[in-house]
Amino acid sequence: MIVQSHVKEVLAKMGLRCGGDFCDALAKKCEGLVKDAASRCKENKRQTVYGCDC
Repeated sequence: MIVQSHVKEVLAKMGLRCGGDFCDALAKKCEGLVKDAASRCKENKRQTVYGCDC
């Protein structure tokens, strides 16, 4: 769900390193956010997920 090299790049620009489990945890969190947005979309009887669903 995420691109590890991009995550590591962002952290490197901040002077930080990426722990072995960070990207996996971030991917799970991101998946949860997508599922929540999809639920709100369905609740509003739409088939397209928009930024306002976040």
